[in-house]
Amino acid sequence: MSQRSFTIAILSLFLLVLSQIFPPTVEAAAQYGELERSMNQLLTDSRLKNSTSSIVVRKASNGEMVYQYNADRGIAPASNQKLLTAAAALETLGEGYQFRTEVLTDGTVANGVLRGNVYLRGQGDPTLMKKDLDIFATRLANQGVKRIEGNLVGDDTFFDTVRLSPSVKKNQETYSFAAQVSALTLSPDRDYDAGSIIIEAKPTTRGRAAKITLTPATKFVTIVNQSKTVAKGNSNTLRIYRKHGTNTIFITGNAPIGSTGKKEWVAVSNPTAYTLHEFKQSLTDRGIRFSNSSNVRGNTPDSARLLTHRTSMPLKDLIVPFMKLSNNTHAEMLAKTMGKEVFGEGSWDAGLQVMHDFVESSGLDRKQWHLEDASGLSSSNKVSAAQLSELLYQVRSKPWYRSFVQALPVAGANERFIGGTLRNRMKAAPARGNVIAKTGSLTNVNALSGYAETKGGETLIFSILTEGQKTSTIPVIDRMATAIVNTK
Repeated sequence: MSQRSFTIAILSLFLLVLSQIFPPTVEAAAQYGELERSMNQLLTDSRLKNSTSSIVVRKASNGEMVYQYNADRGIAPASNQKLLTAAAALETLGEGYQFRTEVLTDGTVANGVLRGNVYLRGQGDPTLMKKDLDIFATRLANQGVKRIEGNLVGDDTFFDTVRLSPSVKKNQETYSFAAQVSALTLSPDRDYDAGSIIIEAKPTTRGRAAKITLTPATKFVTIVNQSKTVAKGNSNTLRIYRKHGTNTIFITGNAPIGSTGKKEWVAVSNPTAYTLHEFKQSLTDRGIRFSNSSNVRGNTPDSARLLTHRTSMPLKDLIVPFMKLSNNTHAEMLAKTMGKEVFGEGSWDAGLQVMHDFVESSGLDRKQWHLEDASGLSSSNKVSAAQLSELLYQVRSKPWYRSFVQALPVAGANERFIGGTLRNRMKAAPARGNVIAKTGSLTNVNALSGYAETKGGETLIFSILTEGQKTSTIPVIDRMATAIVNTK
């Protein structure tokens, strides 16, 4: 036997021995074979007929794909887009980033009279509420201000003047999920649906109109109550909507006695003017009068003096209501904030540029991310399950990963700020509590991407995207997520 033949023989024997001692490929195939069979079977579900899907399952330990179906097919991600927005915001702005709102003046105070303009300057805080404006007003009163001789100016120039992303349709503008984006805006409660008010209609006495309650109790909008209380057992046909291009809100339909009525989050037109209106009311309620003043929009001069200010909760806390409740307005405000902080321009173009740059810096394929907005509201957004799952793998090494993953909804968890949009899904074992993921839904689009803890004690990353279906694919998606959890 030649030296070369002897060497080859020894090498072959060595490789044979190694394959007997360390057979990882065989074990991996056996381990995930049942998952592959389950997923392939679920793909035959009639609800997926004529739809387009992209599905990937990866190991969280090393990013290896263990299951894929149309892995690189671009699909509308719906609110799964927020996974990228949240990650880019945490990376770009930092976990400790806080939004700031200021009250300034270019005048002086003497004998209780503030001679000059008062500026309410917003910097994109989605958590500003009416109570915060009340605090501002109280502080001005405590500084001795009793009358203002000048204009009340709303400064929203931290963002540009484009209020709606291209994806928002005319018939959507009444709803909070499509609220106008302004750097100076108000939220009605601690869900922080910025730019919206809550309107509730409840039955009263038969034949009379429903009782209407507004949160906050604002006079900025005009209510036209055309509802009617009807006998118990009738259909509840209440409808609450804002007439396009106005702040006139109509309540129509029947409110049956014994029913809960209807509650709607209605987006206002011109959030800047709304916030300024509420601030003036706060000042008036605290005895501060105005002389020949107007509410106007403008830019705060550099020479203006700070009277008081407020900072929001840090981003690591804001990310919880943003992701748990899938808040569209938060996503768009974060995008514009990223654009402002990085490029000095609070616009969608600048914000989406930052997000694209984050994609590239994370080792992902920039060309496979088509972004039209930051919330996922547009069906023109496109990304594949391969890219979304790779994003979920890459963020695990980030210092802010804990904040990121804790903001994701948890399957079957009842508490709103834990279960979020998954609180009423996968409520039974084994999926309950073991699927932590972002939901997404548009017309004919459903998505779920996140992490699953398997029966075998492994963390798997998954992304399931479907579009074009005639009926909701959520039941199938949940069964797929459960099959991933069942992996031993």
